[in-house]
Amino acid sequence: MNTKIETKNNTKKSGEGFTAEEKAAMKARTLELKLEARANKDRAVGESAVLTAISQMKIDDRVMAQKLHEIITTNAPALMPKTWYGMPAYANPDGKVICFFQAAGKFNVRYATFGFQPDANLDEGNMWATSFALLKLTAFEEAKIIALVKKAVR
Repeated sequence: MNTKIETKNNTKKSGEGFTAEEKAAMKARTLELKLEARANKDRAVGESAVLTAISQMKIDDRVMAQKLHEIITTNAPALMPKTWYGMPAYANPDGKVICFFQAAGKFNVRYATFGFQPDANLDEGNMWATSFALLKLTAFEEAKIIALVKKAVR
């Protein structure tokens, strides 16, 4: 008995394999991993990949991603820019992602996300936030992000 699997753009029967969108995502991730290996050794490679990813975003996402890139590279210069699942991310010297931006347009959702991974030093008692919805960046949000990024890399 075949069951139907609903995906964003495709309907397929189970057992039919991956959709074209899934295959493209796997190919993109494979290429990204190859570039990531180079980016861990060469900041310019990672910077270029991030700027390319940002340039391909819809305008609202692009504006936020560019500002976040500026904030992070200014306030946490030890973090290396790189892409992570096609989105801008910033890793510690060990290559572990500390923070990332996820464009709203990537998943057709109403807000972008700025998040942190487990190696970020954000621990606060038994519970703390690790990601934030972003509709736009004002001076208020920028100040909060600067504080979080500085705390994450301390």
